Amino acid sequence: MNKKVRIKLKTYNISLLNLSCTSIIESINRTDAIVVGPVSLPTKRRIYCLLRSPHVDKDSREHFEIRIHTKLIDVYQPSTQTIDALMKLNIPAGVDVEVKI
Repeated sequence: MNKKVRIKLKTYNISLLNLSCTSIIESINRTDAIVVGPVSLPTKRRIYCLLRSPHVDKDSREHFEIRIHTKLIDVYQPSTQTIDALMKLNIPAGVDVEVKI
């Protein structure tokens, strides 16, 4: 029976994402689990268009964008020590973590 834990990390800041990926992989490597990743998923861009002036200048607009960076880490054959190590990790604020078993 092959068990797999999939960890999906999302953030706006790429340096926080890389930092949290390395800490997750280091903690998993201390146990006897097999790590595949981190695999980078395509960056999603959300673009917002705003009017600069509320009345006359309809043609004058400003565009803002938010980039959402995503990475996947797969853990094969996790033990209870592996899951305990993942629960005790301190991941920086601003990083969204989804864990699927």
